[in-house]
Amino acid sequence: MLDTPTSPSVIPPYPARPKKALNPLVALLKLRQNLLGIWHERAFEQFMIPVKLPNRRVYVVNGVDAIKRVFLDNHDNYDPKSPQMRKALTPLLGDGLFVSDGDVWRRRRAMVAPAIAAAQLPNYAPMMVACAEETATNWRALPAGATIDVLSEMAVLTARIIGRTVFGDGISEAEATRVVRGFSDYQAVIEQMDILSMLGAPGWLQRDRNGKADAAAGEVQAMVDTILARAGADKDAMRLAASLLNAAEGQEDNPAAAVRNEAIVLFMAGHETTANALAWTWALIAMRPDVEAKLHAEADAVLENGRSATLEDFQRLPYARAVFEETLRLYPPVPLLSREARGDDILRGFPVSKGDIIVIAPWLVQRHKAYWKEPDAFRPERFLPGSAEPPPKFAYLPFSAGARVCLGARFGLVEAVLCLATLARDFRLKPVPEHKLEIECRLTLRPKCGLPMTLERR
Repeated sequence: MLDTPTSPSVIPPYPARPKKALNPLVALLKLRQNLLGIWHERAFEQFMIPVKLPNRRVYVVNGVDAIKRVFLDNHDNYDPKSPQMRKALTPLLGDGLFVSDGDVWRRRRAMVAPAIAAAQLPNYAPMMVACAEETATNWRALPAGATIDVLSEMAVLTARIIGRTVFGDGISEAEATRVVRGFSDYQAVIEQMDILSMLGAPGWLQRDRNGKADAAAGEVQAMVDTILARAGADKDAMRLAASLLNAAEGQEDNPAAAVRNEAIVLFMAGHETTANALAWTWALIAMRPDVEAKLHAEADAVLENGRSATLEDFQRLPYARAVFEETLRLYPPVPLLSREARGDDILRGFPVSKGDIIVIAPWLVQRHKAYWKEPDAFRPERFLPGSAEPPPKFAYLPFSAGARVCLGARFGLVEAVLCLATLARDFRLKPVPEHKLEIECRLTLRPKCGLPMTLERR
């Protein structure tokens, strides 16, 4: 059930908020259904929310000073992902960057960072634009007024981009589709909140495996192994994959498995999160005709006479960027981040002990009443250059922050803006009246049951 409050501004839908905090055990049960449905009204005003569970203490941290301490100043004490996150993602990602810590994390980050650094964007931007133009060509072939599932369309687009980025010409459309399907199947069946683990139950009480999730993860891993096996034979066609393989040699006990796991992380991060964010962007644009008009005007001015975008155009598209960043604020693709404390610390006067779980929720922080004016409203102007409401440091976390900030943040931002401008140049998308926009949040935040919209040529 979604609640859309009355306001002079456009307030996009969000899950109904309980008036007061739920009993911790009730909240855990609700978390298994939706990661966002438990947050009560005051949670968007508080800076620390202590939660006492049997055998486990949890702190929900909203204060930017404490977030900075966890993510940056005392990062080593909060390096490990929480047991729940590791349990949910390890079957798919193995020891990939997103779930690893310590020496493994440092070694893998050094391996992956050069391959997707901002300096590589001149190599990747033409491919991003070419893929967006392919989507535009496909849309032009549809009959006037056709209904499309925008979530599915953005998934195909971003999978095409990240697939070609990581694997070059070494991945076929059918293979990319199988990897995407594997991700969706995995997310549908994985247990996102393992209650026994959260309660600190001994390992022998916890269920070790999830057969359906293992099968979905196995399909993804087998497909990526097959694709990577070709990288050694054709290094030019798969430059990024080949560079990862070269970097892993002599550094990893099992280089092939290490590269497989990091390739899956890159594919998941580059496909799933960006696709969801772009889908939400189109839904929000349709709610604000004035925003749509400004976006179209900018795209027409920058991409004059229908020309294709270039990397240099990214700087000329500040409004498209502001629209996308405001979408990331309202609908962060990964709305909950969690860590486990290695040792003692103090956060805003609260004692932290080894084993305590720290939850930092972009969903809460990015709508916090102390940091944002009209926090639930869709107002892209707050992200424009020279805005009177610049994003507060450590209160805007769509790519995490600090030592573990997403390596692909710049890649994803450039990708989204160039794709958004390319498609807005030629099309507008209108809501389907009978479709109710709802939120589904398991591992990532996406429109529930897809996002059907009517496609119109401009």
